[in-house]
Amino acid sequence: MGAEEAEKSKRFSAVLKGAAALLLLNAALSFSTWWPTPLIVLDARIAPEFVLLWWALLALAWRGRTGPGALAAVTAVYLLLVVGRYADVTVPSLFGRPINAYWDLPQIPRFLWVAAQERPAWQSAGIVAAPLALLGLLYLALRWGVGVAARSVAPAALGRPWAWGLSVAALAVALANYAGVQATWPYVSKPVLPVAWRQAQVLAGAFVAARQSAILPSISPVDLAESAPPGRALAALAGRDVFLMPLESVGAITYDHPQGPTLAGPARRRFEEDLRAGGWTVVSAFLTAPTFAGGSDLSHLSLLSGIDLRDPMRHDVLLTTQRSTLVTLFKSHGYQTFGVYPGVFWEWPERAFYRFDVFIDGPSMNWRGPELGYWKIPDQFSMARFEQMHPRGPGVPPRFVFFPTITNHLPFSPVPPFQPDWDRVLGERPYDEEAVARALAERPNWANMGPDYWRMVSYTYQWLGSFLRRPSDRETFYVFVGDHQPAANVSGEGASWDVPVHIVSRDERLLQRLVALGYRPGVEPPRVPLGGLHDLTAHLLRVFSADWVLPSAPP
Repeated sequence: MGAEEAEKSKRFSAVLKGAAALLLLNAALSFSTWWPTPLIVLDARIAPEFVLLWWALLALAWRGRTGPGALAAVTAVYLLLVVGRYADVTVPSLFGRPINAYWDLPQIPRFLWVAAQERPAWQSAGIVAAPLALLGLLYLALRWGVGVAARSVAPAALGRPWAWGLSVAALAVALANYAGVQATWPYVSKPVLPVAWRQAQVLAGAFVAARQSAILPSISPVDLAESAPPGRALAALAGRDVFLMPLESVGAITYDHPQGPTLAGPARRRFEEDLRAGGWTVVSAFLTAPTFAGGSDLSHLSLLSGIDLRDPMRHDVLLTTQRSTLVTLFKSHGYQTFGVYPGVFWEWPERAFYRFDVFIDGPSMNWRGPELGYWKIPDQFSMARFEQMHPRGPGVPPRFVFFPTITNHLPFSPVPPFQPDWDRVLGERPYDEEAVARALAERPNWANMGPDYWRMVSYTYQWLGSFLRRPSDRETFYVFVGDHQPAANVSGEGASWDVPVHIVSRDERLLQRLVALGYRPGVEPPRVPLGGLHDLTAHLLRVFSADWVLPSAPP
């Protein structure tokens, strides 16, 4: 091989090496999750932080500062971004919510401690060593990529106008992505820096009093109720049990949709007939949820805290506090408090904030029937199982139950069979084999979820009505409220964020108080919303109060 050919081969090898380095650095921040596992899959899109890294390397090359120390520092920062990217894509996949540094970081030593207790020492050491070794290998790979890019590719790009043109274009696209320009989303991956900034804000809200005060209101309706004279805040309840039940994805579309009266109307009318047969009365209204199509936790905590959580940052910071909620209020008045979460099958550290006396998750239900869809356990069984686990007999203290339903969750299929025999639903064979086979044969239609949604709404009203037809040993106050509208592929573009609330009781005096606040008897409420979900909390506390009216709290 001649000198010229050797030089060409050398240049070609350098080009391949530089391309591999750039592809590696971009891939490290543009991967996606392999749902529902903690594994990842590569993504062909460009990572905006990779573009920022490239410009940083151009600056270092231009200033001649590509020594080992500078490159090691750049690599360490980039590694942190890679770890952040991994957490950002896997936590929602595994736990159904975005990453929250305040709650998630403490889980790492807790996980390692549990692992050390349950396994031989050598296995525990392996569990600790494996991720550390993986991080070490990842650092070395990134360090190689940064070194090649900084010492070979960036210096070569400095003298080429076309390279500057590509660099400027990439930076413009990355900045547009940061600005939320949707046209960039097919080509640019979700950025990591905004996630890191948000987590820094959450931690600041948790540990910096001034920051927390700027985010959260100083007082809530629950705080006002707790400041009432002893025994006054809940006196009108007279010891009745209270069930607060967010109904997953039951939104105003069930009224507003052109086919709503046909598709949901019969189910609501049957629900109202069941209530009358059980001796109940219902009043209804519309409220505006703080979220749309997802993010149920925003609605749940709005209801429990009485604080407007349309800004998700408020929700995340609130979880880092010891602020009072309906749970702590009822507990202070002698109620036993229950959190019934049949859709939770994972460790949920945030439940420490809620301070339920009894927390019941999906595995605690011991469902022995077939797994019906993504959420496994039908809501009808969950209600029956809760009553079986914690019967309401004589001498049992009054209870406050927070029970977010889950069956009517996207993708709304398969629809569980309804079982009119509530004893059978608790048995080994809750349904006929034919009904199970028919349900399991259903497959989510991701392109057209509407039909399954309407059937699931009917199922929800059916099992609720059937439950309330049954004899009841205790006087109870039920609040059934939609947590948000279904996704836009069901509700349509530009749908409102409103949700219905049905309040059920045998105490006409309490219901008339609600009517005075704008609620309407029956299940067909006035279409104008009476406020946000957090206002429902204030309404209820006014109704429950011995003094009937509590002062209004700031938003």
